[in-house]
Amino acid sequence: MLSQRLYFLLSLLLLAGCKVAEPTPPRAAAVLPAQYGPAAAADSASVAERPWREFFADARLVSLIDTALQNNLDVRMAVQRIEQARASVVAARGALFPTVSGVTAAGFDRWGKYTLNGVGNYDTNLSPNIRGDQRIPNPATPDYFLGLRSTWEIDLWGRLRQRRQAAYARLLATEQGRYLVTTSLVAQVASLYYELLALDSELDVLVRNARLQERALEIVQVQKTGGRATELAVQQFTAQMLRTQSLEQQVRQRIVRAENELNQLLGRYPQRVVRGAPIRQQALPDSVAAGVPTRLLLRRPDIRQAELELTATRADVAAARAAFLPSLTITPYVGLNAYRTSLLFQPQSVAFGLLAGLAAPVFNRSQIKADYQRATATEREAVFAYQKALQTGFREVHTNLSGLAYFRRAYAFKQQEVASLNRAVEASNSLYVANRATYLEVITAQRNVLDAELEATQLRKEQFQLLIELYRALGGGWEAAATNP
Repeated sequence: MLSQRLYFLLSLLLLAGCKVAEPTPPRAAAVLPAQYGPAAAADSASVAERPWREFFADARLVSLIDTALQNNLDVRMAVQRIEQARASVVAARGALFPTVSGVTAAGFDRWGKYTLNGVGNYDTNLSPNIRGDQRIPNPATPDYFLGLRSTWEIDLWGRLRQRRQAAYARLLATEQGRYLVTTSLVAQVASLYYELLALDSELDVLVRNARLQERALEIVQVQKTGGRATELAVQQFTAQMLRTQSLEQQVRQRIVRAENELNQLLGRYPQRVVRGAPIRQQALPDSVAAGVPTRLLLRRPDIRQAELELTATRADVAAARAAFLPSLTITPYVGLNAYRTSLLFQPQSVAFGLLAGLAAPVFNRSQIKADYQRATATEREAVFAYQKALQTGFREVHTNLSGLAYFRRAYAFKQQEVASLNRAVEASNSLYVANRATYLEVITAQRNVLDAELEATQLRKEQFQLLIELYRALGGGWEAAATNP
């Protein structure tokens, strides 16, 4: 009767220890807008659906991107992260099945003279029913075992299945992480390529202006000799030429730096990067389709990765909650067991057994509670990370989409400015020769046209970079590489 009461009280303690409240979910994020802005019409198509081989028209750029995807070290590391996650899935799946170990063990015990085993072995050896081989060796008793031992935790509450689900979701998340690296790599290579084209254009502008300024300096020096110009004019023209030559050297160094950065993305050491047509001859699309914002959920790898991480953390929370519940473990064994090696392989030495145990935490559950709190906090963090990924995607698309429209108009105005300033330079030169303009007006006109041409090149580069960033922000650039691990 007393044993039944103790069993009943123990069962109540186990059940009481199993109770844990379900975590309160965080507040939901705002609904994703239907379109990217009042100036952007909601369309069903998107430039991100075009593979990068078709999106980029420059054959040199396509070749560079292809090289980068094959040799880039970040991509290779991302592939290894996938392999690590795949190994975690194998381990989580294996936890659902029993483990079987082959065991070969040998040992001995010397029992005390006044212990149950010591007295029992001595008394057994004196029994008339025990013959020679059955006598227990004394004072040290050997023990030999050869066989199989197994451990199997029965997944009563789904804790192991939840861990497997979490591992599988993280495997999918690492695959999305690889796609994220791919889209970023495609955008970086293209951005550096067009930066090189812009620097080439700047260098061409500076070299051309430096030659013109050298010619202008020669004319002023001749005029000084003839008494038509002063030393001040000569020094002003000299300073203007030196400024242009200094800018030229700076651009040459920027070209070297950009080439080295691009070569590292390509997985190779510094060398010259072969370029295509100049940046002003590169074509830009007249209009860009962005699609509807909800398509970001399906295309952007970072959003899909955040969603899968959220799925994994929810499975972690479920597994942590199940840790409060009783676990059933079965530990069978079968093999040969004897205290003499000569008897180990006898049929009478066959031994087997089975132990089943039900265990649940009752007192001092601090570690389990801490694991549960950690999993819950991680899940909340994953929710906020997913919401942030949505906001980031929408912001990037909206910014780059509007930037394309504004910079297209800015570049058109800047081209008109350059044309006007070139005419001003021609007029100032003619007027200076006719003594109807000062040397300061000539220098100012030359400097203005130089600055305007450099700014026009920067605006052209900015257009291409905005287009590239829009392509990346919409989730383009990873599908073509997804089939080539």
